[in-house]
Amino acid sequence: MQREKIKTYLGLANKAGYLIIGSDKLDKYNKKLYLVLIDSSAGKTSKKLVAKFENNEIFCKEVEDLQSLVDIDNCKIVGVKNHGLSEEIKKYLIEGE
Repeated sequence: MQREKIKTYLGLANKAGYLIIGSDKLDKYNKKLYLVLIDSSAGKTSKKLVAKFENNEIFCKEVEDLQSLVDIDNCKIVGVKNHGLSEEIKKYLIEGE
């Protein structure tokens, strides 16, 4: 149930333009981010980027099979730049632990 809710909110964020997909785009993004999700199979570069965001006190979470949540092939890392959507997603991420 939680995965379906997260998938719904990530889909809304993507359609509204609040989702940043990929480590290159996230690395170049210099405005406020509220949430970063990384696939558990992501590489070193993506994990270093997550460490950078965690140092800036951005909520980061590792998830299984991220590409199925965002419906984009080979997606390893995404960022959410909308506060409301990120709070809703966080609720379901924390609830699922």
